[in-house]
Amino acid sequence: MLLYDHPFSPYGQKVRIMLREKGLAFTQSLPTGIGAGNNEDYARHNPRMEVPALVVDEAHTLYDSSVILEYIEDAHPEPAMRPGDPLERARCRMIEEVCDTHYEAINWGLGEVRFFGRGADRPDDFRAVAQKDTAQLQGWLAGHLQPSGWLSGADFGWADICAAPYVMMSGIFGFAPERGTPLSDWLERVRARPSVQATFDEARTQVEPMGQVAALLDAGLFKRQYRDHRLEWMIRAGGIDVVTQGLAKDNIRFTDLARFNA
Repeated sequence: MLLYDHPFSPYGQKVRIMLREKGLAFTQSLPTGIGAGNNEDYARHNPRMEVPALVVDEAHTLYDSSVILEYIEDAHPEPAMRPGDPLERARCRMIEEVCDTHYEAINWGLGEVRFFGRGADRPDDFRAVAQKDTAQLQGWLAGHLQPSGWLSGADFGWADICAAPYVMMSGIFGFAPERGTPLSDWLERVRARPSVQATFDEARTQVEPMGQVAALLDAGLFKRQYRDHRLEWMIRAGGIDVVTQGLAKDNIRFTDLARFNA
């Protein structure tokens, strides 16, 4: 299988963790545009022009990280990553949904400020909102920890895989769970798994290169995608001018539905 991905993408990270937990072989490819899929050829794999996309074979490509995880679990059920109980499965999917939307938007907004130079006149204002929001969601996640110490139930599984990239990225931005707390202890247990350790190590290698991407954005080599929850967070954090300036500079984008008919 071929995985189009970027090491810094939390959506890609959860797919890589799942593949590694299953012991499945895969190769990785990075679309041009820092994973944004600037190469129009990538649209045939993912019309959203974002990562990840999983090429299963010549006839089948899947996109959307949640869809990809469902396929991997259905096609390769052992070792099981989903709990057996239907309500527990639903709870895991709920955790995934919250992390993929509300939590992702916080880290993405911090990346816009730190790496892409958005809101350069008031970065501390955005960080203050992000710090509050992160603490709230980390508290919510801590409330879902089970007596086993995992989010997914008796064992490490789906919800742990889906939450780990976001909590890890919070640490990169300076908002790791407070040491000694249940969520911090959970993250340490998660990090100890070889599948997670390899995936997190790949992300860390990108921190320094990401410091140079603002120049590429200014040069017009790619655009950042402001979709749904990301747009909501930026406006709620007081950055509506960030959006209008990005539109004026033509360095932000929205999903182009015309690509779905290509």
